[in-house]
Amino acid sequence: MSNIDGAEQIIDLPSSTELQGYLKAKTYNSGFPQAHDTYNALSAASDGRIYYVLSSDQIAVGGKMYVYDPATDTTELLADLTEICGEEKLNCIPQGKSHTRFYECNGKLYFSTHVGFYELIDGMDRLPVNPPAGYGLYPGGHILSYDLKTKKFEDLALLPHGEGMVSMTMDCERAHIYGITWPKGNFVHYDVHKNTLHDMGQISANGEGGTPGSDFRSLCRSLLVDPNTGIVYFSTSEGDIFSYHPNQQEIVKLEDVNLRLDYFGKYDPTRPGSMGYNWRKIFWYKPENAAYGVHGNSGYLFRFQPGSSSLEIVRRITSELSMKSGLFDQFSYGYLGFQLGHDNETIYYLTGGPIYVNGKRVAGVESIAKGAARGLENLHLITYNIPEKRYKDHGPIFYLNGDRPTYVNSIAIGLDGAVYSLARITENEHTRTDLIKIENPFS
Repeated sequence: MSNIDGAEQIIDLPSSTELQGYLKAKTYNSGFPQAHDTYNALSAASDGRIYYVLSSDQIAVGGKMYVYDPATDTTELLADLTEICGEEKLNCIPQGKSHTRFYECNGKLYFSTHVGFYELIDGMDRLPVNPPAGYGLYPGGHILSYDLKTKKFEDLALLPHGEGMVSMTMDCERAHIYGITWPKGNFVHYDVHKNTLHDMGQISANGEGGTPGSDFRSLCRSLLVDPNTGIVYFSTSEGDIFSYHPNQQEIVKLEDVNLRLDYFGKYDPTRPGSMGYNWRKIFWYKPENAAYGVHGNSGYLFRFQPGSSSLEIVRRITSELSMKSGLFDQFSYGYLGFQLGHDNETIYYLTGGPIYVNGKRVAGVESIAKGAARGLENLHLITYNIPEKRYKDHGPIFYLNGDRPTYVNSIAIGLDGAVYSLARITENEHTRTDLIKIENPFS
């Protein structure tokens, strides 16, 4: 039996013989039984180790940062997020998450924190306004750094308006950090060298703090820096693309390009339950001075060239079974496990694939008013070599005991070619989120 938000289903798992033809993932126990679903917060560093955050949705438990060492095949707890931020004695809502990758710059990893404990208001998870008795309101997310040599953390900045950081990127050449806060969607710019934080205001109506059908807007989860110019780009659920010029500190809408493409589907940006026309994940591809991104719901890979305001569809990079079905995958926002490999040619993408029982596709619920799985599906690894235009579905991934990884929204590629992620793991009838290691698909 697999319990996915919105759907409880009894699905047979593959036999040990059938598993021989699939990719296998090893699971790890980091020692955090309360760990909840984690998004993005996983990266490989130059020291060859894998750094990650396990989230918490508990009022009295903060998120925790870990490191995995492939040389010893062991995990290590580095710190509690709330303690790094110096808030362990404040009795306020804790720093429950990091929602961003780690960015390495001058020997340090830069990242940020986010709220993990929510208040259910009008049927939606919201930033708490009525904290439990004895607790104060969430104080706001922090921008942090971790020194890879000294193993020391530094608290660099507190985000404005008591909001967390839902999206972040870094211009490592110029040491500038950019982010979008949650829930109302303020664009922030932090200059590491000058230690200055600029709040550029809300970028998309009232963000995810708005009222559905009115000023609600799903917020962009991935920002793009053009390393040639230092200009930052982000999308909105309406399909517009905006640029931020750090020298002028000005946000500008691109007038001659947008994401409102028929292939992506049709969306009401005022309604929760999808990312709308937002790109889901995007990265810079230096050989072409362009960016490659994926639209989450449809799974279409696209190429965006800011200098010429060109945006074109490359192909759909969902699983082969998803393409045959013609349907969207089950995760309502699409998947975040999308990254360029160490060869600087190959895209790695962890996405969904439908499950069929007696020839019939297992269906989930029709809609869900948040980022969550609408039903159960397999996890597939897709690779796409950009210069060779070579797509490959490496098939579904299973744990060594035959279970399926679920709620996978992160990815890191190890120096040995192994693929890492964070996923739900069930052991002894208890489910937690933890690190998994997928075998090198090319070995």
